Amino acid sequence: MSRIGKLPVKIPSGVTVNVRDHTLVVKGSKGELTRTVHPDMRVAVEQDTVVVSRPTESKLHRSLHGLTRTLVANMIDGVSKGYEKQLELVGVGYRAAKQGEDLVLTVGFSHPVRYAVPAGITIEVPEPTKVTVRGTNKEVVGQVTAEIRKVRPPEPYKGKGILYRGERIRRKAGKTGKTAGAVAK
Repeated sequence: MSRIGKLPVKIPSGVTVNVRDHTLVVKGSKGELTRTVHPDMRVAVEQDTVVVSRPTESKLHRSLHGLTRTLVANMIDGVSKGYEKQLELVGVGYRAAKQGEDLVLTVGFSHPVRYAVPAGITIEVPEPTKVTVRGTNKEVVGQVTAEIRKVRPPEPYKGKGILYRGERIRRKAGKTGKTAGAVAK
């Protein structure tokens, strides 16, 4: 039995979970999430918990068991607490700003980069060098954060770029130039 898959997911107060066919609908104070689970996985709501079970011990069913349980737990956490990721801009003149619903990044290119924020995601810029991404769906929050980071990923020589909060960049030594006293032939 999967160690993760066999654990029941507790439903906090204020959250409702409905299972119809293979569609799971989770509603909470932060919003509503819907997901279609694999047809072989059985998802049942029992009192104040959600239990995921599998039909056989095949490799496919064992791998889907833990995945499905984790996806259900992430949905419940998302609609009750929400998810948040933070980015830092490191570099001279690097900054971020909100213009309407778009995020505008000035990160060393000849032009500012505009990022259209998808539905269900809120982006805040508390300081010009900090960006906070919030939402109910963990996958979408992670994807949006990765797309913003991809605009200017951190480089190992000077450490400039867009970093996840708390990320450490492994620095490399640069090239050594010619010595001043060398004789040219």
